[in-house]
Amino acid sequence: MKDIGFYDLLVIGGGVNGAGAARDAAGRGLKVALCEKGDLGEGTSSRSGKLIHGGLRYLEYYEFRLVREALIEREVLLRNAPHIVWPMRFVLPHSPEQRPAWLIRLGLFLYDNLGGREKLASTRMLKLQQAPEGECIKQDYRIAFEYSDCWVDDARLVVLNALDAKERGASVLTRTSFTGAERKEDHWQVELQNTITGEKYQLTSKAILNTAGPWVRDVIQNVQQLETKRNIRLVKGSHIVLKKFWEGNQAYLLQNDDKRVIFCNPYEGDLCLIGTTDIPYDGRSEDVAIDQSEIDYLLRVINRYFKKQLKPQDVVHSFSGVRPLYDDDAENPSAVTRDYVFELDAPNQQLPVLSLFGGKITAFRQISEHALEKLKPFFPQMKAAWTDASPLPGGDLPGADFYSFQLELQKKFPWMDSALAKHYGRLYGTRCLDFLNGMEGPQDLGIHFGGQFYEREAQHLIENEWAQTTEDILSRRTKHGLHLSKTEQDHFSEWLTKTQLKS
Repeated sequence: MKDIGFYDLLVIGGGVNGAGAARDAAGRGLKVALCEKGDLGEGTSSRSGKLIHGGLRYLEYYEFRLVREALIEREVLLRNAPHIVWPMRFVLPHSPEQRPAWLIRLGLFLYDNLGGREKLASTRMLKLQQAPEGECIKQDYRIAFEYSDCWVDDARLVVLNALDAKERGASVLTRTSFTGAERKEDHWQVELQNTITGEKYQLTSKAILNTAGPWVRDVIQNVQQLETKRNIRLVKGSHIVLKKFWEGNQAYLLQNDDKRVIFCNPYEGDLCLIGTTDIPYDGRSEDVAIDQSEIDYLLRVINRYFKKQLKPQDVVHSFSGVRPLYDDDAENPSAVTRDYVFELDAPNQQLPVLSLFGGKITAFRQISEHALEKLKPFFPQMKAAWTDASPLPGGDLPGADFYSFQLELQKKFPWMDSALAKHYGRLYGTRCLDFLNGMEGPQDLGIHFGGQFYEREAQHLIENEWAQTTEDILSRRTKHGLHLSKTEQDHFSEWLTKTQLKS
């Protein structure tokens, strides 16, 4: 068994919370290893609704602290990751059958003022028959409320945190599963296994942070003499992707008669993303998939509000994820708290295991910070919190102004059209210069696979961002898969196979 060394902290689970915690810990001076059994963000963290939001509907469940924390994080992420996080306006058509207008006004007033809003525009009321945002909405709906939240490229958020962790000294081990840990006198003896080759490794660590999401209890079961009475509740959330059917950059938030809300958001230029469902799930997290009843449910909500009536055959793509929510015994899946709980096991104040139950993507940075604060007694030399004022890789745009950066990119590379400049700027921010410098035209980018996808970008992802498979590249590191034909995707897969055989 190969020994890969000693670490202060082993982080198990390469979703947004694990990657965020590894980054935070590495920046505080700890020697960190992060292991992920699949690809970074392969589970829950790449299957979200792609929103950084306070959780407007959580106010109904009196989750004021959670909402305030999330609203503050919105502003932090806008500053530190302006390439992958940007403002979005949401139009909420008023449906008197669901919530009275006064309650929505009150909720939005709190939403505007709870979290120290700085950059985002405030709420306003719209008369739908006069406002351009109402042109696509049925005449039955007279008024709407427009408010601000943010969009995020969720999978890239994970990768960028992992990349920063690596650059600060962390070891990032993808396709590496945690198989067991045993307490020794002054360290953890940990066993890992490469899920591709089957090769086994061991390492020693002073502490373990369990951020395995849906698999948090599985990790606990593989740690010697570790038990928990806490549970998570698995809730399936599914989304569908269609061709965008309205004008403008605004999104829509739609109330349904079951008290749930459905987001209808612009996506990838000419597409829209609609979701999510909330369904109790008791299967294997790896097997989660959308079913026809969910598609019908989402379309039914959309067709209730929009003039254009959509059918199942209009769906061009779909995905499902499992939310690992902390089980607070709520009867309604939509009412289950989105808050998070830590459980610390440290007999005699030594060799701690800290397990995370629950959480939401918007709060990942604060969750990471709280985790490190709980581990601080075991690492008195650990430096102070730092991530709130530190841009993610590529996020150091002058003035956090993406559009000015895009224009500068086009000036620097005059052969590059606005669509390609936007693509590179959005995914990589200032880091796109790492693989674009010296390029004098599209011919220098190598093979053109289709759309905005060239060989040079694929090479960059393989060499620098742990990408190994077609799905890693076309679905998570980028969204090229939504824009390439089946033939183009097959061509890329063939290229990738040949490239890997050469290496």
